[in-house]
Amino acid sequence: MGKIGLLLINLGTPDGPDPASVRRYLAEFLSDRRVVEIPPLLWQPILRGPILLTRPRKSAHAYRQVWMKEGGPLAVYTRDTAHAMQERMGPDVMVDWAMRYGNPAVGARLEAMVAAGCNRILLAPLYPQYCAATTASALDAAYAALAKMRAQPAIRTLPPYHVDPAYIEALRASTQAQLASLDFAPDLLIASFHGMPERTRQLGDPYRDQCVDSARLLGEALGREVRVTFQSRFGPAKWLGPATDEVLRQLPSENVRNVAVLTPGFSADCLETLEEIAIRGKEDFIASGGNNFVHLSCLNASSDAINLYEDLARRELAGWLER
Repeated sequence: MGKIGLLLINLGTPDGPDPASVRRYLAEFLSDRRVVEIPPLLWQPILRGPILLTRPRKSAHAYRQVWMKEGGPLAVYTRDTAHAMQERMGPDVMVDWAMRYGNPAVGARLEAMVAAGCNRILLAPLYPQYCAATTASALDAAYAALAKMRAQPAIRTLPPYHVDPAYIEALRASTQAQLASLDFAPDLLIASFHGMPERTRQLGDPYRDQCVDSARLLGEALGREVRVTFQSRFGPAKWLGPATDEVLRQLPSENVRNVAVLTPGFSADCLETLEEIAIRGKEDFIASGGNNFVHLSCLNASSDAINLYEDLARRELAGWLER
């Protein structure tokens, strides 16, 4: 029957926290038509001009603030997740990991899995909420690699798991454990999700509604309010709101002076959580009159995360793999 493969896919990270590496990464990321839906004839001169001439240096500075000894946080945590999942799944499943942008590339890892004898592969984009710019783009890269293969493996894909009980339970357990370790009681718990242009919602992307559903179920599991915000706006278009940075600056005037922010749309900590929220978000909140601020870590490669991914993987591999 051949081997069964499980490929974990995450967004990506530069090879290093230097301007040249960041420039290569941004060029690939921002050239994806799923990410920027402006016609290339209009967009590429802007990208290759002012954006790639100025943004890499600024972004490299941000990456240096969160870079780990072993590499970019997203890559380190995704790799550690794959290793832990290999132990959980055992010898019947070959577990590997890839990045949609940067290295290790999705196509290269798929080719390696096929070369190793995998003729049945589960593609698992680690995005709880579906979005064309994330989930669909990751699968696009996999399908593009498959299109070049004469002998293709059988393929399954992990569906969005934004309301899956195992996902909500993993968030609840992680959130409660981190809140219990604090030396202050948050007045408000914020769930900050990566933003998307409002236009994507109008075109039928379910992302925003799935984020709201995830936060609602987490709030019910915790027995407290979880307020939804959206971060990482880019460009002049209208984006999903309310904006995380604006909310954080406004809260102290509403007598909310102690805040905990979690980022449940991210499977692992990365630039957008560690620099944008944990550093700049905290600075905005404190400068506006807040007292205490904490960013709650993503699931990363924790036992809560591995329990979740094993549950999801074994469910999707049913029929290929005995439960």
